[in-house]
Amino acid sequence: MRKAAVLAAAAVVAAAAAIVVRQRLREAKRWARAAAVLCDLQERCAAPAARLRMVADAMDVEMRAGLASEDGSKLKMLVTYVDSLPSGDEKGLFYALDLGGTNFRVLRVQLGGKEQRVIKQESVGVSIPQHLMSGSPHELFDFIAAALTKFVASEGVDYHLPEGTQRELGFTFSFPVKQTSISSGILIKWTKNFAVDEMVGKDIVAELNEAIKRKGLVMKVSALVNDTVGTLAAGRYVDNDTIVAVILGTGTNAAYIEHVHAIPKWHVHLPKSADMIINMEWGNFKSGHLPLTEFDQALDAESLNPGEQIYEKLTSGMYMGEIVRRILLRMAQEAALFGDHTPPKLETPYILKSKAPQGKQGNWLWKFARSLLGVAHDWLLLGYTEFSKSSTGLLAAPTSQGRLSLWTVESTSTILSSVSAWRAL
Repeated sequence: MRKAAVLAAAAVVAAAAAIVVRQRLREAKRWARAAAVLCDLQERCAAPAARLRMVADAMDVEMRAGLASEDGSKLKMLVTYVDSLPSGDEKGLFYALDLGGTNFRVLRVQLGGKEQRVIKQESVGVSIPQHLMSGSPHELFDFIAAALTKFVASEGVDYHLPEGTQRELGFTFSFPVKQTSISSGILIKWTKNFAVDEMVGKDIVAELNEAIKRKGLVMKVSALVNDTVGTLAAGRYVDNDTIVAVILGTGTNAAYIEHVHAIPKWHVHLPKSADMIINMEWGNFKSGHLPLTEFDQALDAESLNPGEQIYEKLTSGMYMGEIVRRILLRMAQEAALFGDHTPPKLETPYILKSKAPQGKQGNWLWKFARSLLGVAHDWLLLGYTEFSKSSTGLLAAPTSQGRLSLWTVESTSTILSSVSAWRAL
């Protein structure tokens, strides 16, 4: 009897062991399929120096074409009417409004010249409701003007407006605009999922000024600049060798200092400085040398602007989280990464934001992505791959203008700061 019991127990153990082995084999096969997806992706995303050089050369060709004529290139190469940059001597109270994505920011700063530089500054960020991103111009700009008015009302006694003057506003608008003067510009098109169609072809500053008047605020827009131009100005404020500025955030773009004689399409009087800041709008760049994966192609096809802003879709923060979601979904479907059922949240477009998650929403997906790819296949290499793609444009800008000596790049990047935060998850 005892022998029979021992044999029965051994049989149960053997059966259990067989089940465990089969489960582990299935898991091994599942992980192998997932790893195959990642290895294929890594190969397709490869951006060796030779490829980056070809991308840079292609961008240089587009830059020259864009400087020659208005419609000669995928790159708008917009003349900004900014022909001089800060020296550090500036004094006074200034306001700024930065609109370039799903949030906007209002800021005030007291400048004290070379001795004191920035005496004090304050800012506040405001999220734009989704419905306003595709509503009417009045609704969008009234919302912005209301936030600006509230911010001005909180101005403390530490800020000093010179007697007999009114508050001035610098308007940073990070969408393609054809400027007609330093303080006016016609919207060419929206990007980054904005679709306020009535605004296209109209003066963006005039719309903001009207909204400010409707709120009873005494303030005038003194300058309209792109965020890259603003970044370039900030860089020059502290380093006179700064000639290029790059944005790597919700979208991506660059601006640089160009010689006026290298801008054939410029038919207006020559500025005293003989230089002009060019807003490249390089987000619309595309080339056969760019490493597009099937995930990139699918994202583009399903976007609001298929075939446009390809460089932006490859490199900017607005789309990186969505690319990762699509990769995880493919592994879930082909490698049963999550078992027999795909998590419903993984089916939701744009649930993964490129910005490091705050709180619990979406956090489990980020933690899983981090543990899944681990050290050997760290998906955060995507962040650095995107940065290397963006940096190819930096080869083109100074080469285009013949500057081969040392130069400084001023960069504003929420992507790279988010990469650091992702690693902490």
